[in-house]
Amino acid sequence: MPGLPAGLVVTRRTPEFDAASLPAALRRDHRTRPGTWALIHVLEGALAYRTQDPPGESILTPGNPGLVRPEQPHAVEPLGPVRCFVEFHAAP
Repeated sequence: MPGLPAGLVVTRRTPEFDAASLPAALRRDHRTRPGTWALIHVLEGALAYRTQDPPGESILTPGNPGLVRPEQPHAVEPLGPVRCFVEFHAAP
């Protein structure tokens, strides 16, 4: 999976979520804002990560984060017990 473009900085980070606390909004298709990239980090367990444009699905695990491009429709689904967070990046 390609990485973040050079020069971006972390602008925000969500709290840690588990399978019970993962918000419903993240489980259905949603998008980042224009100019905002995200990395979905899994600390324990696994998440199914689905993108609509381009269509695809991958399994996120510790050490294998999900990259979200600006305005890219995507959703995640816990695959059993999980701990994760999302880190947002943008130009300074």
